[in-house]
Amino acid sequence: MTALVFNSVLLEISNQLSSQQLDDLKFLCTDIIGRKHLEKTTSGRDLFRLLTERQKLGAGDTDFLCDLLNKVHRPDLSDKLRSCESLPGSSEPDETEKAKLIIATEVIAENLARNWRKLGRKLGLSEVKLESIDRRHPCELDEIAVDVLKEWRKSKGADAQTKQLIDALRACNLNWTADKVEEKLKEQGY
Repeated sequence: MTALVFNSVLLEISNQLSSQQLDDLKFLCTDIIGRKHLEKTTSGRDLFRLLTERQKLGAGDTDFLCDLLNKVHRPDLSDKLRSCESLPGSSEPDETEKAKLIIATEVIAENLARNWRKLGRKLGLSEVKLESIDRRHPCELDEIAVDVLKEWRKSKGADAQTKQLIDALRACNLNWTADKVEEKLKEQGY
C-alpha cells in the first residue's frame, strides 16, 4: 500500500475517534510513548505520528494500532485499517509462485506445531506481529501457521518465494517439514 493511501486511512480513522476514545488510546500507549508526549497529543493524527516514530505503526505493520482500536471498542476502524493493507499497490507473486505458496502453506500448517514463532522470526516478522497473531488464534496452531505465512507474504509482496520458505524451515531445523513441502510440490508438478 502506498504511503498516501495509508495516511489517508489514518486521517479518516483519526476523524472518527471521539475525544473519549482518543483519551483511552493515549492511556493504552503511556508506556510506549510517555506522558509528556501524550499530554501534547490532541488528535489521532498526532498519536499515529508518535506510534510511527516508535516503529509501532507503518504501512505494512498495523497490528498494534488494530489491537488498540479493538480495545477501545472500535472494531470497525480496526477492520478498515486491516482492509487497506490488501488494497492494490501491494504486488503479488506470479500465478505459478502463488500456487506453490498455497501448497507450501497447507503442508506447513499441517506440520509446524509449536515452532511457528521460530519460523515467523526467521521470516522477518516483528514481535508485535507475532503477538497479534497469537492473540487472534490462541489455541489453533494450524491457523497461526497460516496467519504467519499470510503476514510474511504480505510483507514480501511479489518477492515472496517458496524457496525462501523452505530455506527458513531448514534454518529453523525443521527439515522434515521442508522435505514434506518439497515432496508435495514435486507431486503437484512443480
